[in-house]
Parts: sequence; C-alpha cells; structure tokens
Amino acid sequence: MRIGILSYHFPPEPAFIPGSLAEELSARGHEVRVLTGFPDYPGGHVYPGWRQRWHHETHSERLTVRRVPRYLGNAASTRGRMASYLSFAGSATLAARRYFGNVDALYVFQLPATTFAAAGVLRLLGQVPAVLHVQDVWTRDGADEAGEGRWAARMGSAMTRIYRAAARIAVAAPSMRDLVVAAGADPARVRLVLNWTDERIFHPTTPSAAARRMVRRDGRCVVMHAGTIGARQGLETAVRAAAALDRTMDLVLVGSGSAERRVRGLAAELGADNVRFLERRSPVDMPELYAAADYQLIMARDLPELRGQVPGKLQAALSCAAPVVASAGGDTADLVERARAGLSCPPEDWAALADRFWLAATIPPPTRTEMGRRGREAYLREMSLPAGVDRIERLLHEAAGRVPEPAAERRGNLA
Repeated sequence: MRIGILSYHFPPEPAFIPGSLAEELSARGHEVRVLTGFPDYPGGHVYPGWRQRWHHETHSERLTVRRVPRYLGNAASTRGRMASYLSFAGSATLAARRYFGNVDALYVFQLPATTFAAAGVLRLLGQVPAVLHVQDVWTRDGADEAGEGRWAARMGSAMTRIYRAAARIAVAAPSMRDLVVAAGADPARVRLVLNWTDERIFHPTTPSAAARRMVRRDGRCVVMHAGTIGARQGLETAVRAAAALDRTMDLVLVGSGSAERRVRGLAAELGADNVRFLERRSPVDMPELYAAADYQLIMARDLPELRGQVPGKLQAALSCAAPVVASAGGDTADLVERARAGLSCPPEDWAALADRFWLAATIPPPTRTEMGRRGREAYLREMSLPAGVDRIERLLHEAAGRVPEPAAERRGNLA
C-alpha cells in the first residue's frame, strides 16, 4: 500500500510510536510518506542543526519524511500551544494535497496538537480513508487561563468532525473507546490498539554496580517512580505513603516537573528520609535503574480524562520485566491486575498506597521476579511493536477496503 502518516512530532523527537510504525510499515514493503513538523520537543526550540523552511524532505528506502514549519510558542500557555497547533494545521493542509494525493490510506497519530491539522487534511483529501490512533481525548486544558472554554469548544468540535470522518479509529486504552464514541465516533469503527514502548531501549537487563549504588542504600525494598513529577501524577500521595513506612521501604523519584518543588517540600515537611530524588536521566539509562529497584510505581490522579489512558511508563516497566505498584484507576489498574504483574490500589489514597508498599516489601524476591515475568509476557502478547503494527496494518487495509471487516470487538477484550 501507499500509506500517509500525519504526526505533530516525529523522530529525532521522542515520538517512538509514529516513528517505529513508519519504519516497520516500510520494512513490510509499504511505501510510507510522513508529514510532520520540525523537531522542537520538549524545549520549544528547533533542535541544533535544523532550520525551519518550507521544502524539506528526507528519503530512505520506501520512507519519505516531509517537514513543514510551525509557530514555536510558549508551550506553558494555552494561547502559545494553540498558536502552534493552528500554524501546523495551516502548513500541513497546504502541503497535503500534493504530498498525500495518491496514498491508499492515511494514518493520523491523534494528539490534541494534531486535531486541527487532521480536520483540514481530511476535508482536503476527500476520499482518502483515514485511521486515527487516538492518544488523548480533549477534555480540558489551560483551566486557569482566560479563554479556556472557547478553545475547549473549538477543539471538541474539531475532534467530533474527524471522528465522524475517519474510516477507522484505534484507541490507546480500553475505556478511551467510550470517550470517543461519546464524542461522536461510530462504535463499529473503533478498535483497541495498545501503545508499545521503545523496545530497543526498554528490555530486561542486569543492573550495573553504579546503578545499584544510585538506587539502593541498604537492603530495604525500593519502589521507583521514573518520569514526570507533575500535577497529573499526584506524587504527594506516594510521599505520604512512604513517610508512614520509613523503616520498611525507600521511595526513589527519578525525574522532574512542575510539581517537583511541592513534592520535595512535602517530603521535607514530613521528615521522610526514605524518599529520595534523582535528577532526570536519559532513557537509555533507565532499564538498569529499573533493574536495580524492586518495583516501578505508576501514579495517576483520579481525574476523568486519566481513567481512559495508560501511562507510557507502564509499557516500559512491563517490557523490562519490572513488577509494578499502581496507584491509579481505570485501565491502568485493570491491566496490572489482569496481567498479575504487580499490586494496585485506588488513586489519591495514601493509606491504601501505604498498605500496598508494605505488602510489596514483604513479598519475597522470587515472587517479585515471577510478577515481572508475567508482565513481560503480557507486554509481548498485547502491547509489543509487532502486535501493535499488525493491528494498525489491518486497520489500514480495512479502511482501504482490501480485507473484510472483522466481527465487532468486545468491550472487555484487552487485545
């Protein structure tokens, strides 16, 4: 097939879902054309050695990447983000007619940032069938800023249009199906395709002596949270839970974010000497740090928009055969429990999480290893790159009318 891919981010940015999909589809013999922006994430500045310009294409066997310019605004503000989204929409729509004019099907890596571009491109291309891979359903953004309601209404309206126009919709979490159907999608067109992780980096390994020294300081159980320390994670809950077990386990937080100062302040206020902070590390360093810890902590606050999402750190942990402790609701807790890959508790309940931490510390190492093994098996079966690309490839064939449609997917089926 001739396949188009529309994505706001693309490698060398940390966008391994569209990047690895493009590589794998081209390796399977498809001709792939990617339309994206110039790399600027997460700093908001074009990467060194790059310059935004209109005509920029790179070519490799069966894979072409076209980059179009966009406004690089203040990502911390709603206005700045929307300016970036709208400018990308304008550039992508201008380029799409000629660039995607002869594709058999279009894949859209559907983030809020891609919404206006997807709406414009789908309207322009007319009869080209599209597969949306929905990563996040717009609910609310920039709630503290004036005009948030107006932007939310515009984003919601654009999402409804593209859900109705798409030939197929892939959702990245089971409960997300209900959200996109409520937003206007045809239930018969929606399929589950769980995200995968960067398997070249995240795989089982043995920790180095340096990694052990960094993560461990005695024989106590170590629970690690690796990633953003932000409002959505609610790591204050984890700090309170760990403070109640200061002689039983250590909580190691690796990363940074908007809530870091508040979380550090709470740990100091509670005198939680068993809570330690490590600066953000390169992804390539993380598997050894995972292996040096006993559990990986998955945190998500009890917010409606998070119940239909699965944090990417869960796939990374499972791919590394690391057992997990999940303080989350919805699909994240369901996946952990079904895979029997760790322990879970309701979100934002520090007493319940303290109980899980205590239980985690009492579980013997061989049982922890077995949890990790089951998690890795579940990842390979339901979330791996080959499994995900197989499903996306079939959806593209279905959208183009090249294979018969399968029976309707059952709501409770994870894979």
